[in-house]
Amino acid sequence: MTDPIRVLVIDDDFRVAGLHRDIAAARPGFTALDPVHSLGAARQAIRSHAPDLLLVDVFLPDGDGVDFVAGAAVDAFLLSAATDAATVHRALRAGALAYLTKPFEPRLLADRLDRYARMRNVLSTDRALGQEQIDRALSIMHGGAEPASVSRSATEQLILDGLGDDEASAAEIADRVGISRATAQRHLSALATRGQVEVRLRYGTTGRPEHRYLAARR
Repeated sequence: MTDPIRVLVIDDDFRVAGLHRDIAAARPGFTALDPVHSLGAARQAIRSHAPDLLLVDVFLPDGDGVDFVAGAAVDAFLLSAATDAATVHRALRAGALAYLTKPFEPRLLADRLDRYARMRNVLSTDRALGQEQIDRALSIMHGGAEPASVSRSATEQLILDGLGDDEASAAEIADRVGISRATAQRHLSALATRGQVEVRLRYGTTGRPEHRYLAARR
């Protein structure tokens, strides 16, 4: 089982910080650290707890959130009431993976968190990344349609790469590759038809057997 994604909220508004913490804590695969309310406290929390993702306000009592993100070396979203183009441009230049304008609906942050988790799944590999995987990761995070460069055969190659030498279910492969379970199931079925993957059944104590997939030996 993969470790949960640790999220640190940095916001000087205690109520807002708590709301954002609760949204993160409610997402599957995430855990929310106690929010902090200044950049000084954020630096200490990063040293102590090594968060994976920061949710940072732009205007903080002891400094600028954009500058902080630029130097933090931690994935980050910037959340702010500032909507001027200069601030948004600075945020993107600083490396922010998302910019959410306050106030926003909870579902908007939940969506960006889910996208971030899927992007991490695509990039969590020790193997060299192909252009298709890089395009897919960027597309997932920024909400675009599936890249035109990712054809059916390229998607199937991503699935084979995600499968590796392991036996896995369609849901597990979908999680690793960053696609929907239905898409993974469709391509796995096509690969099985062509003999590129083997299908095995795992029987539990009750219910229907689970289909497990394994790359065919060459």
